[in-house]
Amino acid sequence: MSGIEALGRLLRQSHHARPDDLPQMAMRAAPLVGATAMIIYLVDHKQRELLPLIAGDAPARDQLLIDGTLAGRAFSTVAVCVSESDADGARLWAPLINGAERLGVLEVVLAGPAGESTVEDCATVAALLAELVVTRDLYSDTIERLRRREPMLLAAEMLRAQLPPLTFSTGHLMISGILEPCYDVGGDAFDYAVNGDIAHLALFDAVGHGSAGGMRAVMLASLALAAYRNARRAGLDLIGTYHRIDQAVQDHDRWGLITAVLAELDQRTGLLRVISAGHPSGVVIRQGKAVKVLPTPTALPVSLGHHRPPVVVEEALEPGDHVLLYTDGIIEARSSDGEPFGLDRLVDFTVKAIADQLPVPETTRRLVHAILDHQDDCLQDDATVLLTRWNSPAPARSDTELPESDNRTPLDAGG
Repeated sequence: MSGIEALGRLLRQSHHARPDDLPQMAMRAAPLVGATAMIIYLVDHKQRELLPLIAGDAPARDQLLIDGTLAGRAFSTVAVCVSESDADGARLWAPLINGAERLGVLEVVLAGPAGESTVEDCATVAALLAELVVTRDLYSDTIERLRRREPMLLAAEMLRAQLPPLTFSTGHLMISGILEPCYDVGGDAFDYAVNGDIAHLALFDAVGHGSAGGMRAVMLASLALAAYRNARRAGLDLIGTYHRIDQAVQDHDRWGLITAVLAELDQRTGLLRVISAGHPSGVVIRQGKAVKVLPTPTALPVSLGHHRPPVVVEEALEPGDHVLLYTDGIIEARSSDGEPFGLDRLVDFTVKAIADQLPVPETTRRLVHAILDHQDDCLQDDATVLLTRWNSPAPARSDTELPESDNRTPLDAGG
């Protein structure tokens, strides 16, 4: 049976499926692509482990580390990896991705050699299973419970429910964000949206981390996110958006204070427009060098905006440029002997990861882990990164045309 026929059967089974049914559905699909077993692994919230989703006839499996395993390599590089045959047969590891968002990997135990058509069929089934993981997760706690390795505090529960997916790609632009600590966040948040040719980017850092379990900061960050989306969806420009957020915070909490960076990127021209509201500015990385640290501040923190008008800074990007936005918890993270992580180390790490041709989400994952390692896995403040890569101008197209993806497809091999 072809991959397309296997997809059809999976789709027909999926309409009434729970997340608990997905392992059994994967096992039933295995013989359709010449395999004896298919096992779904999902990434934990810290993005350090791959956790098996086991039920029905799915064989027992242990969790796998991302670093140092073939399964982790498939996840990190967003590429199919095949191991040599053993007593059970050859193993194929296919990334589970929803758009550009990495969810985990699919282990496929093959009955025969991994020919090109078999690899393509397995990648096709993995793509559908990834979509089912996302849609089934909306109606159950099964997947969320699996991905949690520690208790989630209430403030983190509230904030994480409001964040967008960690990664998104248009084919000409890739956006990837990450927020640590996973289970005890304070007032950091990020958001993005792509409307037509304009990509909207935002980072927020609300004062009040540690007060009442971080709840005040999370409430402020939630208010800023809602006001940002409200302004964006009303079609306001950057200055109007800044004032909308500023007024919302003033109306709710006159003593509330939020630093923020608001940005817009035109995919056609590469023009980047930024307001830095008392917040660390962005860094433009080009051809292995940090070529520009954007001016900051260009506006007062949110809730003080009525004292001084904001200024929009413009920067012309070149194809292949990366824009790195971050909160101060990144550069202020200190080692046990008091050494700060610092901006230079942040830029150097990012430049090296880009030079290694890592996918953008893998760069952000490794960057945050480097910061955690620097601070002995115990952050004093939230650490948030939003990394954007602009590849090339987006040509005008009709509503029926789709862009060529800049993301690695599941059939790409190598690191």
